[in-house]
Amino acid sequence: MGLSIADAVTQVAQRLDAARLSFGQGTLNAFDEAAWLVLWAAGLALDCDLDQAPDLSPEQQRRLDEVVQRRIEQRLPTAYLTGEAWLQGVPFHIDPRSIVPRSLIAEVLASGWMDDALGREPHTVLDMCCGNGSLAVLSALAWPHAHIVGADVSQDALAVARLNGQRHQVTQRIAWLHSNGWEQVAASFDLVLCNPPYVADVRMNALPQEFLAEPDVSLRGGEDGMDFIRPFLSQVGSHLNDGGWVVLEIGHEREGFERAFPSLSPLWLGTSAGEDAVLALSKAQALSLATASGARP
Repeated sequence: MGLSIADAVTQVAQRLDAARLSFGQGTLNAFDEAAWLVLWAAGLALDCDLDQAPDLSPEQQRRLDEVVQRRIEQRLPTAYLTGEAWLQGVPFHIDPRSIVPRSLIAEVLASGWMDDALGREPHTVLDMCCGNGSLAVLSALAWPHAHIVGADVSQDALAVARLNGQRHQVTQRIAWLHSNGWEQVAASFDLVLCNPPYVADVRMNALPQEFLAEPDVSLRGGEDGMDFIRPFLSQVGSHLNDGGWVVLEIGHEREGFERAFPSLSPLWLGTSAGEDAVLALSKAQALSLATASGARP
């Protein structure tokens, strides 16, 4: 008799819990991670009914045991083991060349806030530090008439982003640009999205092994987390069209952000992580930073 999907999920969840793994790269707990691994091993969709799914075959059980062992022993993100991750229900290819898609900006995009702030759909969107390309692709899917630019310093990450553009058939509307910050970006945009490397050194030193498996360049933000954000914000105003906005993710680094930019009063946007992780600035606010770029006191 085969092992049921539901029983397999329970057993794998117990193993993951016992191994004291860290989550947060697509799931937040052992049960959801176990369901992801079991369904992948069974070749089933993540939204399938566990109670109605067929039992695992012996070969699928072997495949499951192998991937669970790798997850536990190597402490790799499940997305790297399965080659796929989801953001706002949209699937993306992923591998160790880029960070696992999980940006909270995707929640803001799905909420419709950006359309309301602009008063219309954007015609041009920049995804700075695009990584795996998930925000650029989600923007292309949300705004079918918009032209999108995805920029990143990593050629490896851009290779993954191109795969995701092809997967969702939006390559004709996304230009992938190899650029260290603003170096190769000449245009201006209605909307600039940025999920940059912002993890401060003290937090980097405490990250679980799963997160250290991701490219360091995608995470490390320097002593206070603002090494990329300072030059980014000092120039973003000149890259915004009239009425444009920049939406910036800073994760757990609000204290460092406010210390670096004490005169700035951004609009903090609510997400599933609270109201401290994502902020928005109008063009006028962004231009005010051109001469006061957040130097340390």
